[in-house]
Amino acid sequence: MYDIESIKKLLNQRLSQKRYIHSLNVADECRNLAKQYSEDEEKAYFAGLIHDICKELDTEELRQMAYQSGLMMTRAEKETKGLWHGVAGAAYIKDTLNITDADIINSVRFHTVARAGMSRLEEIVYMGDLISADRTYKDVKKMRRTAYIDLNQAMLDGLVFSIQSVIEKKGLIPEYTIQAYNQYLYIQSKCI
Repeated sequence: MYDIESIKKLLNQRLSQKRYIHSLNVADECRNLAKQYSEDEEKAYFAGLIHDICKELDTEELRQMAYQSGLMMTRAEKETKGLWHGVAGAAYIKDTLNITDADIINSVRFHTVARAGMSRLEEIVYMGDLISADRTYKDVKKMRRTAYIDLNQAMLDGLVFSIQSVIEKKGLIPEYTIQAYNQYLYIQSKCI
């Protein structure tokens, strides 16, 4: 269904070797998470593979693609260039690669900021990116274990990690991220 080899060739042309390897690692992690949670493994692999397809574009090209995508962007996203690649990537796969699956488009769109009401595939790509084999941050092993035991708890932990990282850098926190945090906190507090 998905032309994986063609996408790999395209990514190899568009991305640095480090980013390409990261994309392969995320795809592998997404496939494993999909297997764990009885989701479509091929679709998860594909979504993980293309999640950073626009990551290394020129800043001005990224800005234009994100702003002209027709996808809703919050003020915090508009003012944080490190977040543009998710929006631009979603637009690119939709408009250039003719991907029509909204779940895959949203997985690329929200892989950095998350959102309330994420599908299971969106959660898998968000976590796959956060825990891929090339990640080495403190407590990544704990995050990996949690992701395979309780995806809702892993999402909450991942959002806390991301929010704390942004706060330490004195960055803006997108409203989507706050809404996702609130949702997963509510879900987990109901489970306790």
